[in-house]
Amino acid sequence: MTVVLLLRSLKFFILFITFSFLYVPMLMLVIYSFNSSRLVTVWAGFSTHWYGELLANHALLSAVGLSLLIAAASATLAVILGTLASYTIVRFGRFRGANLFSFMTTAPLVMPDVITGLALLLMFVAMGHMIGWPQDRGAITIWLAHVTFCTAYVTVVVSARLRELDKSIEEAAMDLGANPLKVFFVITLPMIIPALVSGWLLAFTLSLDDLVISSFVAGPGATTLPMLIFSKVRLGVSPDINALASIIILIVSVIGFISWILMRSAEKRRIQEMRNINR
Repeated sequence: MTVVLLLRSLKFFILFITFSFLYVPMLMLVIYSFNSSRLVTVWAGFSTHWYGELLANHALLSAVGLSLLIAAASATLAVILGTLASYTIVRFGRFRGANLFSFMTTAPLVMPDVITGLALLLMFVAMGHMIGWPQDRGAITIWLAHVTFCTAYVTVVVSARLRELDKSIEEAAMDLGANPLKVFFVITLPMIIPALVSGWLLAFTLSLDDLVISSFVAGPGATTLPMLIFSKVRLGVSPDINALASIIILIVSVIGFISWILMRSAEKRRIQEMRNINR
């Protein structure tokens, strides 16, 4: 009995240490976003003043809008390309160059951001000289750059899901007369929706968070949120940045929680359907 209590206490202690390590910094950021002092490290009392200042900061709000737009567009295109690449790797893996294709699809995962950003910058400059586009680097070049590494993450997530699916369901549908395209949209796609949602959220977060690659490929007229925050932090942390970060944490937490509930419900429904089929 003593051993069981000791193990249970150790389990809760490990969970406490882990969650403290992960979430105490975020909690401190949220608390100091309500600090009335201009000095972010000195607590001077509770105030919502900096949230009002945030709404009046047009440069910051413009950077937020640009970052959200690029992140959503990058995640959407990355899901499309990543799903196609995953389906090719998993379902048509036996073709010449399959291993090379699989390796090159996921290579951006291990490539340093500095190398990726420099390579993309050189490519855009060369394209500008050869075909006249892009003449000015901006939101479009940032979007294309983000798609390059987000697609690799989506490919890994969707590939793992595809490998878990029972191919006999797809084969049964084709035996009944369905063509491969119809099987994909009617059978396969609904079963991998949780992976698509996970891949989209992961790609959205990675794009929203990117600083290094965006700094390489962005022009003078395009400033994303991480770039703006980094430039401000170099001169000292501004309290309205804490307020903005707190709002982003809240929004991401709500979206993540809702997505987790939806994916959990879809997974339970899928498991129940598989049990009914097996019966």
